[in-house]
Amino acid sequence: MNILMMTNTYLPHIGGVANSVSVFTKEMQRRGHHVVVVAPEYSEELRDDSDIIRVPALQHFNGSDFSMMLPIPNFLVHHLESFRPDIVHSHHPFLLGSTAIRISMRYNVPLVYTQHTMFEQYTHYVPMGHKRLKKFVVSLSTGYANMSHLVIAPSESIAAVLKSRGVNRPIVVIPTGIHVEKFRHGNGQKVRALGDIPPDAFVIGHVGRLAPEKNLEFLSKAVALFLQNEPNAHFIVIGYGPSEEQMYRFFLHKNLRSRVHFLGKRQNQELVDSYHAMDVFAFSSKSETQGLVLAEAMAAGVPVVALDASGTREVVRDGLNGYVLADENIQSFANALEKISSMSLAKRNEFSKEAEKTAELFSVNICTTRLLEVYDKLEIANISERYKYHSIWEKSIEQIKVDWELLTNFTSAVEDALIDSKFEK
Repeated sequence: MNILMMTNTYLPHIGGVANSVSVFTKEMQRRGHHVVVVAPEYSEELRDDSDIIRVPALQHFNGSDFSMMLPIPNFLVHHLESFRPDIVHSHHPFLLGSTAIRISMRYNVPLVYTQHTMFEQYTHYVPMGHKRLKKFVVSLSTGYANMSHLVIAPSESIAAVLKSRGVNRPIVVIPTGIHVEKFRHGNGQKVRALGDIPPDAFVIGHVGRLAPEKNLEFLSKAVALFLQNEPNAHFIVIGYGPSEEQMYRFFLHKNLRSRVHFLGKRQNQELVDSYHAMDVFAFSSKSETQGLVLAEAMAAGVPVVALDASGTREVVRDGLNGYVLADENIQSFANALEKISSMSLAKRNEFSKEAEKTAELFSVNICTTRLLEVYDKLEIANISERYKYHSIWEKSIEQIKVDWELLTNFTSAVEDALIDSKFEK
């Protein structure tokens, strides 16, 4: 099968969407499918293979580590003539997402859309009215989902949200898979040695993009409260982002800097070793569609303390492989960390075994098989429609229809946002 993946973020950028596209792409290629990824170019010099098409892009958009594609008409046409996709899979509702719809129409093949992100949680990156912009991005992504043939939600929680917002296309829940066996074995003492952390210290860990939408101010306060009461505890932070300096200054102000270790970006075996250095994984984000790092931590046998939210409640089983807190309360979170630190070795081992069993449900093999089954059903259903265009004129009419639907979706999203702001006054 020829599968076209279209994404606004991809490697070397580190993030959930880039990781998801990469994991599924490599596994499907391993199974013999031809997968081509369309993604933005980055400032770093890349040695991509022939199955990645890089689109010209503005670097470090709005001061972030993202790239934003430039609208270059017909840039992809000559690249795709020899690769005629059977499926177009879009991972964003804008920029390359709009191009994905046009390509789906051009080759008369199904369009699959994955709602990776709750975009309203990221409006703080744009300097304009948050409420108005939140309404706009919700309307835009909902309208886009309804232009696809099928929508993939990474978790049941997100599927429920999409249905409540008016998505009327079929929705299938497929999380991003992880290579469970890859996380089973690591050298945690090697990572502890980097920060002079004693072998017998209790270590809290966190992995992820260090950004405001991850609720890191709350996490920092809760971890600090725990550290102040546990002199033999340490905190390791894996990742980078705009909130790193703020976190650094906070722990410095609390006189805890010697027990908080910022290890930056770590990949492959270094990341696995980092998980194995942890006794508990702390997570406070409420903006996730899927808690992928939670599954990774559990594959390494690490229990989790997290806030109840989408992407978390599907992974953490309260009292079995960690603790899920319904209230965003600093003392309660610190108490949950203390619960795990004070457990007997036997009880911790029980939590660890349960965590490993949970991780198996997110294996890349299971998740990729489910995704390919979705593709197969769509392709079979589409065969009878594949030759419905009998003339250039009919195809031109369909192109106009697609462009009109894209414009209508954008206009409706703007109207929804403006109407709401009118009533707010």
